Amino acid sequence: MTRTSYHHGALREALLRATLELIETEGIGAVSLRQVARTAGVSPGAPYHHFPDRAALLTALADEGFRRLATTLAEAHDAAATPSAALEALLTTYIEFARNNPAYFRVMFRPELTQPHKSAEGMAAGESAFGVLDRTVEECLSKNEGVDRHVLAITLWSLAHGYASLWLDGQLDSRTADPAGLAHQIAALVTTFTAPS
Repeated sequence: MTRTSYHHGALREALLRATLELIETEGIGAVSLRQVARTAGVSPGAPYHHFPDRAALLTALADEGFRRLATTLAEAHDAAATPSAALEALLTTYIEFARNNPAYFRVMFRPELTQPHKSAEGMAAGESAFGVLDRTVEECLSKNEGVDRHVLAITLWSLAHGYASLWLDGQLDSRTADPAGLAHQIAALVTTFTAPS
């Protein structure tokens, strides 16, 4: 199949792949429907068959990112032997997801994709991803009722998200020669304070 002969079903996926490519190579500012069409090798009007505007295109990409993140976190949780091991795995998995999927990660949290543009499907996927962390924190705190699990879950999310953003933005380059290793060390350290007694 040539780039100019996508059937209708494949066109949407081709446009999303082209958008990812643009974000990875030129940054999110380079994304326009015309440029995405050019990158995908289709006519300038082709994107409008699936996306009425740039926000809809980016929202679709963000939705897919949240679905992938939710699946990845659930798999990390299920593969862990204990709640504390699961929590450590979730923190490092979140950071690794961002590092391995920078284009998805950068678009998933764009402020202009909040309501009313953000879709119900993407919101549900985002809640599902956070739910994995929230439930894991609850498992870890099963014997410690003095800690608000929702506050702790948001704190841990903030930690992982902040670290991932610093890494992607190159802010850790002068701080460590092994940001992946440091991420694991931080996750292990934090887990020691949240593991069941």
